[in-house]
Amino acid sequence: MKFTNALMTFTLSLFALLGMFAAHVSALPLHEDSLEKRDVYVPPVLYPHTGTVWKSGQRHNVTWDISNPPVNITNRIGFILLRSGKFSTPVVLAHGFDILLGRIEVTVPLVLTRSDFSVVLFGDSGNFSPQFQISGLDL
Repeated sequence: MKFTNALMTFTLSLFALLGMFAAHVSALPLHEDSLEKRDVYVPPVLYPHTGTVWKSGQRHNVTWDISNPPVNITNRIGFILLRSGKFSTPVVLAHGFDILLGRIEVTVPLVLTRSDFSVVLFGDSGNFSPQFQISGLDL
C-alpha cells in the first residue's frame, strides 16, 4: 500500500512538473522572423443586398468583392451562415470553399417569411450582407 501511495505521489508530481514546463514554454515569445506575415481579409458582400427577395427552395449566388485581396490571407477556407435579425442561425448555407472565388451558389432554406435576414461570410472574419427578405412559410 505504501508503494502504491508513493508511486501515485510521484506520478502526480511528475504531471504537475510537466504541466508547469508546458505552460512556461507556451508563454515564450516567438521571434517575428519565424512567423509568416498574414492579413485579415474582409471582402464586402455584394449580393444579397437591400431589396433582395429570395424564395425558399431557390438557388442563388452569394457574391463578394475580391478585387483587393492581401497577399497572405490568414484563412482562405470560407463558410456562409444565415442570420436573422441580430442572431446567426445554425443554418450553414455553404462551407469549405476558397474565399477568393468571389461567389458560391446556395439553396435558400425553408424558413418563416421575414425581411431581416442577412448572410455572414466567414473566412478570416465575419462579414455581413445588408438585410434582405426570404419568402418562405407564412403563419
